[in-house]
Amino acid sequence: MEEKKNKKTFTPEQSFVKICRWCAFQERSQQEVRDKLYDYGLHQNDVEQIISRVITEGFLNEERFAIAFAGGKFRQLGWGKEKIKIALKQKRVSDYCIKKALVQINDTDYFNMMRKVLKKRESEEKEKDQFKRKYKLANYLVSRGFESDLVWSVVKGDEFVD
Repeated sequence: MEEKKNKKTFTPEQSFVKICRWCAFQERSQQEVRDKLYDYGLHQNDVEQIISRVITEGFLNEERFAIAFAGGKFRQLGWGKEKIKIALKQKRVSDYCIKKALVQINDTDYFNMMRKVLKKRESEEKEKDQFKRKYKLANYLVSRGFESDLVWSVVKGDEFVD
């Protein structure tokens, strides 16, 4: 087992400058910033002061992060709201910000994405029995984070009957 290399430590002021640059590059959650600051070798008081300062100066905004994260995962990866919600909770984003982010996903776009994911998976599904086939397709969509009641309404839709 390899030993960890000694990490370079930074002063609070150096850390603040580095974190501002890091946050300007891409939206970050407070927890990601907190973890990064601890990696810089800072103590809790310094970390919390820097986070407060970064928020005040507008480099860190959890609501903005949640909206960007949810939109990206939805548009780029085709994730459903449940999977996005779980991922945001893992990043310790507040419930308020999670709700704000999920509301930003347009219902029409959401159903269209579900249909798109279903169509792609349907072309790959080899099951011949229609009952088992629909079950497998629905199960796949649920695993992608789409809500089961919505999934079944789309899977039972006439446009997907062979």
